[in-house]
Formats: sequence, C-alpha cells, structure tokens
Amino acid sequence: MTETHRINIQLKAAHQGGAWHGPSLRELLDGVTATQAAQHLLPDAHSIWELVNHIRAWEAIVNRRALGETISDVPDEINFPPVTDTGDSAWQAALQQLDETNRQLRATIQQLDEAQLQELAPGKTHPLYFELHGALQHTLYHAGQIALLKKALT
Repeated sequence: MTETHRINIQLKAAHQGGAWHGPSLRELLDGVTATQAAQHLLPDAHSIWELVNHIRAWEAIVNRRALGETISDVPDEINFPPVTDTGDSAWQAALQQLDETNRQLRATIQQLDEAQLQELAPGKTHPLYFELHGALQHTLYHAGQIALLKKALT
C-alpha cells in the first residue's frame, strides 16, 4: 500500500466514518438542523455551520496546493466563509459542498506519486506530505469542536 493510499483512507475515515477515534465529521453532522448549525452558543465562537464552511475552505486550499497552485495569504472571507442564508436548503447545500470538496481532495491525492509527497507544498517551507496530514488533523480538530457544540445544542 502506498503512502498516498494511506493518507486517502485516513481522510475518508475522518470525513465519512470508520475512524478509530469515534464519530467522523459527517456522522457528527448527521441530524444537525440548519437552525442548530447556525446557532452561536458563545459570543465570539463559531457556529457549526461556520466550522463546516471553514473545513471545506481549507480542504479546497490544500487541494489547490496539491495541484501545484501557490496560495499564501488567505483572507478572512475565504478562511471562514460567512453564512448568509440559514435556510434548510442552504444547509443541505453546505453539507453537499463539504462532501464534494473532500472527494476532490481525495481524488487529487490518488493522482499523486510518492515522490511528490516530499516536494515542498507550493509557497510553503514544508513538504506536501505535511500539508496533507495537516488537512486531516485540521478536519478532526474542528470535528471535535462540532461534537461539543452539537452536544450543547441537544
């Protein structure tokens, strides 16, 4: 099994299920309503929806870097895309976009050869290997936040 295959499996498990640590991101989001997702429990804390948008944004950025694009500065509106519509259909669209972005990243990873993992991520001082594992860790970090928010909401 190649390292790209292992990274892909781990990213899929973190997103869809089968992770050893517990519920995946999508398992945590199962049953969360648009109203719950948009709710801010603390004045300066992000909502579940904002965290979903943030995870999606960074998986897209990592995907673009893996495809060779240099992305240095990430403005706030890209880092945490705002939630402008809090309706049910917008929430379902956000979840579909999250799934699609994850699929795109995993498809890109499948196309990488092992040597590319050791190359520097475009515009960065670390290798693509570190970038891809960072995306996985980032998803799980925010999934933990979502788990706590969901628990507090229900």
